[in-house]
Amino acid sequence: MNLKELARTLGLSPTTVSRALNGYPEVSSRTREKVQAAAALHGYVPNHQAQRLATGQTKAIGHVLSLAQNDMINPIFGDFIAGAGEAYAELGYDMVVSVAREGNEEEAYRTLVARNRVDGVVLHSPTATDARIALLAELDIPFVVHGVAPGVSSPYSWLDINNFGAFERATKLLIDLGHERIALLNGPKGMSFATDRLAGFTQAMNKAELPIEPGHILHASMTEPYGFDSTTELMARPDAPTAFLSSSMMTTIGVYRALGQLGLEIGRDVSLVTHDDMLSFLPNSGDVPQFTCTRSSVRRAGHRVVEMLISQITEKTEIPMTELWEADLVLGRSTGPAPGHRP
Repeated sequence: MNLKELARTLGLSPTTVSRALNGYPEVSSRTREKVQAAAALHGYVPNHQAQRLATGQTKAIGHVLSLAQNDMINPIFGDFIAGAGEAYAELGYDMVVSVAREGNEEEAYRTLVARNRVDGVVLHSPTATDARIALLAELDIPFVVHGVAPGVSSPYSWLDINNFGAFERATKLLIDLGHERIALLNGPKGMSFATDRLAGFTQAMNKAELPIEPGHILHASMTEPYGFDSTTELMARPDAPTAFLSSSMMTTIGVYRALGQLGLEIGRDVSLVTHDDMLSFLPNSGDVPQFTCTRSSVRRAGHRVVEMLISQITEKTEIPMTELWEADLVLGRSTGPAPGHRP
């Protein structure tokens, strides 16, 4: 059955049926449900090429993966894409992925738009003054940023978690447990989330009038070897930390391995708080989780970012959409009083 036959069966115009199937807001919910039910009953599958010619839309969203940032092997990015993929399947969109070499991202975005391959773009891993935001605005294509670029003054759509508040709370928890020497194993310097987490950590330490040892603050890609090597080096210092804050579960596994090799028990000898993106292959679950954590699902974020972007596309709105999610602070077995501290 084609579109005209489906429309004839329903007693509606082909335009109305097409708009109902594509989620146009001017079609009433009652009509939309009627059309969708009939399409399912008769096994009607839209011709996406015909839709593209009729509507000028590609029904596809673009993602540019950076080889410089190792997006392709980043498990956090993988879970984000899994959530985004669920939304694409629900909303009838395809995902177009372009891979950009270092220094070649601008060309990748320009090519996506110039070839009319996508209706919108999801921008990943923003820096504080990310030039890609101005580029996408210049290219006049809808986009949503997963994260915030605080140095960009022009309005744009974004979704982020409150990284500042999450790490301020996590640091305060460790301070309340008597820890004064706290190490922060942060993400790459210049990334907006890492900047906010450092600021939250710093504010909590300053409020408690505790000194911050510069050598206890580290920045790097959030890998397991980074956690292992950093922890091994820090624990060999005379002013070794009694607690760690880690920006990723991957880094945390390295911290855990290093402390275990040193014969230290986490939660008793050394405390540890991590950020938990609720990765599907690395759960921090149970009635009492193994690790105390700040928690927010990156998979759910991927789903929501796509919903926001497609809403902008279908409703043709130019008003930016912004959402700031609070992360939960979940107590686990990895935190306890500082050695010698009595609560």
